[in-house]
Formats: sequence, C-alpha cells, structure tokens
Amino acid sequence: MKKKKLGRTDIEVSEICLGTMTWGRQNTEAEGHAQMDYALDRGINFFDTAELYAVPPIPESYGKTEEIIGSWFRKSGKRDQVVLASKVAGGGTRWIRGGRGVDRQSIREAVEGSLRRLQTDRIDLYQIHWPRRGHYHFENSWTYDPYRQNREEVLPNILEVLETFSELAKEGKILNIGLSNESAWGTMQYLRLSHERGLPRVQTIQNEYNFLRRYYDMDLAELAFHEDVGLLAYSPLAAGAISGKYLGGALPPGTRGALAGSAYRNNALTEPAIRAYIALARKHGLDVCQMALAFCLTKPFMTSVIIGATTMEQLKSNIDAVDLRLGQDVLEDIQQIFMRYPRTL
Repeated sequence: MKKKKLGRTDIEVSEICLGTMTWGRQNTEAEGHAQMDYALDRGINFFDTAELYAVPPIPESYGKTEEIIGSWFRKSGKRDQVVLASKVAGGGTRWIRGGRGVDRQSIREAVEGSLRRLQTDRIDLYQIHWPRRGHYHFENSWTYDPYRQNREEVLPNILEVLETFSELAKEGKILNIGLSNESAWGTMQYLRLSHERGLPRVQTIQNEYNFLRRYYDMDLAELAFHEDVGLLAYSPLAAGAISGKYLGGALPPGTRGALAGSAYRNNALTEPAIRAYIALARKHGLDVCQMALAFCLTKPFMTSVIIGATTMEQLKSNIDAVDLRLGQDVLEDIQQIFMRYPRTL
C-alpha cells in the first residue's frame, strides 16, 4: 500500500482510505470492527468518518459510526496506528444543532461530541462537511446559485471557522484541517485568510470523484498542484452505481439505494455511461469497480481514495484495486467514454 503526504504536513496516509459511513445502518458494530481489522492488516492507516454518519442520515443513526470506531479503538488499542478524519456538518440538516451550519459554537459542540464518541483525545484531520453558504455537490448541481449568497456574511464566516480551528488546534483536539464539498473559490479564501492571519492551513479537499463526476479535473486540479491541497475522493464508485446493481431501476435489498428509496447517481442520464464502462471493463477482462478505483489512483492530485463496503468480499475486492495498473489502451477507452458522457447528474 503506497503512502502519500497529507497536504504540506509530515503525515503519510495510505492511498486507500477506509470509508465508514455504512456502519450503524447497513453494517453492525461487529462488521465495522472486522473491516477495520482487515483494512489495517492490508496497510490502510487512514479512516474517514463524520458526525452525520451513518447514511442515509436519520436522527436515530447520528453519531453511530463514530461510536463504532470508538469502541474499536478501546477494544484494539490501535488508535495510534490510524490517521483519523472526521467532519462537522455544514448546515441545513435541521436535527443537527437546528441546521445553523458552521460557526464557533457549532464547531466546538461537534468536536466535543466526536471526541467523546470516538473515545480519543484528538482528530488528525477535521473537515467541514459542506460550506454554510451552500455547494453544488450531491444533487444540487442545477439548483445551486452562488448569486443568492450573502457576500457580507461569507468571508467573516470563513474567518470565524479558521479562528475556531486555530483554538482547537492549540488545545490539541484537532491536528489538521480539511474541506469537503467545496469549490475552488472557497478553498482559495481559506488559503488566503490562513496565510494572512497565521491560521491553520487547509490540507485536503474531500469531494466526489468518479467516472460520472469528474469536476476535480478542472480548476480544482490546478489548485491542488499549486497549493498542495490534494483530493480525498469520496464515492469513487458513484455510491455503487458503477457496479451496475441499480440499472433498470433495481433497488437490491440492503443497499443504500433501497434504504434511501432511490439509487443515488443511477438515472436515465447516467445509465448509458454506466453501461459503457461496464462493457469496457468486460472488453479488457477487468472488474468494473476495480477499474474505476484504479482510474482514480492514476490522478496526480489524488491524496487518497475513500472506499466503502457493506461486505468483506466487497472490501477485499476494492482494496485489491491498488494492484491493478491500467494500460494506456484502457485509459484511452475511458477517455473516449468520458468524451461521450462528460457530465451526468
């Protein structure tokens, strides 16, 4: 398992990060523990979670994933072998602190709650799950409107967030900071203010990246190169849609799509692209999910690819993708499909 620097820090994280958001709904505590044991044995030293998890999010599962990680830390005694990332909810979820979003009070409440559930004294990478001003990720691509933002409120809020992170870092409760579901403009404001005010520097951005969503190839890739703010790619399999399990409107029992009542990223617009990638994998004798993960790993801006699995079989197969090297013929075929389906909802 290769290791990469976390931004401009001296911390090295595995190129595969263990995603945990199914634990507490689709997976039991025992299954979560087994996944962590296996991942660590395979060289994965990077775990990602959030106060919001498990997903699909409901009040009853809030914080459950962090509790499962915390009980594993207590049971295994392996906290120091893990680079731990978590997140504060960015707002809009009414049952999390009234949905008021990130500010000094909400961040402090979130950190204290996470530390308690995780049974640890620090979080190695603490991230804003999404900005309070809104974002174009998830299903917001066509409704997100930056012109509705309050220009008088945005920058003061970013500064307040950075100042709060600075306070928490001095207290030893968080070590490094990152963003999630963030834009190039927003990231640059964080970087500018941290430089001007001597505040903690953003090290990573956790955004969606997969065959269906390749926004990071554009301006964020340039930002990553010049500013050393690498990508932590979530949903590299488009929430499982790349596997084809949701094609034709199928919602297999026990899947995230079945729990949510709809298949995230599988729809009339994405199905032609998904079918094309599946056909391409068959043409080259590859597993389509491993091909998708291996493709993500080819990107120079990639710090780590976050994988999630509900079964050990899935987890093992996903991790095995690190040994897959895609030939130039495969990469060219992937590019041809992307040129036909460059943007899908």
